[in-house]
Amino acid sequence: MTANNIFKGFPKEGLTFMDEIVTNNSKEWLDANRERYEKEIVTPNKAYVAEMGEHLQILIPTINAIPKINKSLFRIYRDARFHLADPIKERIGIIFWQGQTHRMQSSSFYMHYDSKEVFVATGIRNFKPPLLAIYREYIQDKDRRIELHNIVEALKAKGYKLPEPAYKRYPRGFDKDDEHVYLSLFRSMYMYTTFKPNKDFHSEKIVDKNFKIYEDMMPLQEWVYGLSLYSR
Repeated sequence: MTANNIFKGFPKEGLTFMDEIVTNNSKEWLDANRERYEKEIVTPNKAYVAEMGEHLQILIPTINAIPKINKSLFRIYRDARFHLADPIKERIGIIFWQGQTHRMQSSSFYMHYDSKEVFVATGIRNFKPPLLAIYREYIQDKDRRIELHNIVEALKAKGYKLPEPAYKRYPRGFDKDDEHVYLSLFRSMYMYTTFKPNKDFHSEKIVDKNFKIYEDMMPLQEWVYGLSLYSR
């Protein structure tokens, strides 16, 4: 890594840039500010991916940490089929995934940020229908349900959060009286924490901060990775 690519934190100018997108959400504006986008968003994000990737290899030697758009870096443009009015994303997403399946259907370490919040998570944030069916089949096994429940409770005790269930009715085949049946109501399996961008976010200390979060969440990462292997 060259001196120019050493991660030194996410610059404050990048958060200012993200705020400006909110009031200037158009391709024309982004094209006119392309140099700023590359300097204040893309370059530090690539350096972060490289640095965090080296840390995560301690936990998972085969982790995918690829500092490219559509790999560990998400595109700045939304899907034009659904977001004609606001084509530019108003937060920046970064992902490190385990395995060879699609990054969004793989167990992963994730982060997104804007000027108001940093969101750090581990797991899979949305099961597409095939993986949702596999997840439900996977947790039909009592031991797997108990293991996942224990992981969730241990992470809650450390202050991490589980999203709200997506469904209110239990799927067919689940016993509504089972102690851990609530797990069947989810359309994802991840846990997360949030914090405001602070001086650590703007320095290299954010790598250690986020790595500690990911290290805490390794049991969940491993459980979800087991799910992805089962799906093959």
